[in-house]
Amino acid sequence: MSNISSNSRVSLLAAIAIGIGGMIGAGIFSILGVVAQASGAAMWLSFLIGGVIALFSTYSYAKLGAKFPTAGGAVEFLVRGWGRGAMSGGINLFMWIGYIISIALYAQGFSAYCMTFFTNAPTLFLSKSIACGIVVFFMIINMLGAGSVGKAEVVIVAIKVSILLLFAGVGLFFIQPENLAISAWSGIDNIFFGAGVLFIGYEGFGLITNAAADMDSPTTMLPKALYLSVLIVIAIYLAVSITVIGNLSISEIYSSGDFALAQAAKPFLGEIGFKLIAIAALFSTASAINATLFGAANVCYMVARDGELPKVFARTEWRGATGGLFITTLLVLIFILFFDLAGVTMMGSGAFLLIYAAVNAGHLRILSQTGARKSLIITSLMLCLVLFCTLEVYTFHHSPVAVYTMMALLIMSFAIERMLYFKRQGVS
Repeated sequence: MSNISSNSRVSLLAAIAIGIGGMIGAGIFSILGVVAQASGAAMWLSFLIGGVIALFSTYSYAKLGAKFPTAGGAVEFLVRGWGRGAMSGGINLFMWIGYIISIALYAQGFSAYCMTFFTNAPTLFLSKSIACGIVVFFMIINMLGAGSVGKAEVVIVAIKVSILLLFAGVGLFFIQPENLAISAWSGIDNIFFGAGVLFIGYEGFGLITNAAADMDSPTTMLPKALYLSVLIVIAIYLAVSITVIGNLSISEIYSSGDFALAQAAKPFLGEIGFKLIAIAALFSTASAINATLFGAANVCYMVARDGELPKVFARTEWRGATGGLFITTLLVLIFILFFDLAGVTMMGSGAFLLIYAAVNAGHLRILSQTGARKSLIITSLMLCLVLFCTLEVYTFHHSPVAVYTMMALLIMSFAIERMLYFKRQGVS
């Protein structure tokens, strides 16, 4: 964030850590039950499909980020592709709202696992307090600059990835092959729905582009960081999902609720396995909060700079931290305190699939500038839209309120953009 705040440069390792931290968050720990219910024993295939779709979007982001290395990431890509107007402005505001919801979800996931260490009867007050506390903590980390964010991610990611690799490495030796039988797979539509739900476990790779302005050589470093982080996460997700399916039946995964991954460690690691996974969950959700708050603050800065949010969002308030960082944190706290986000959890995936589709569509308009292959960008766009439609149809049948909520947030984003546009034009 050289144009926002910075006390050091972001290294390749730190950039990869930001990507992994943004991807391996609350999703892998809290939504396995939902995915398993849909995909059955083919849950690992849902993870693979989601990863392949993410890789296509990674190609688009790598080309765009190398050409336009700024702190805004996707914000800048949308403006470059669509121009400054209703489309880019509305989607950028929608992306910021998506980040706020994601951070609130990560914080709740952190709180749920944290309480397993010291109480069997958690209260709502305790849960909310822990969730709010961890968000404020990482707001302070972000206030110290991009270098501090990157260094924190390296440490946190190293710990959580080590625990997940231990879980998968040991657990693969104890799997029961019959649990992975093709006969236990669900239909192809349900497998794609599972991929749609867990896509939120991949969307975090885009956060790397928010650190491009702080890289010494973003043209070469950014693509490396994007591809390596996504490939590493795909490998981890496949190993973890196969281990979970191999050690628990689908009914056991579903009944374990938020703690399916920790429960899967018990057959071969006992109670200590549960605690190890709980620790990994704490580090995972913490790093996701850190990385996503970093990205959300940059989104605020870039959108406000373009006049699509009030200037207070881009103004430096204290030690280089922007008003956008403080306002984002405040809104996350409001979501944690006053909203039940359970009904819109899967909408996070839908929102980012729509955002990535918009980025790809805008990319098609400026191919001559990035040198990207048109066929790959079109493929990425179509895959995002197909997965989005599959997710929305399935969700509408099971939780129509979630679909209505996301559509309302999307409409609200464009309404706010238009209102600010007319204000800028001096129209009452």
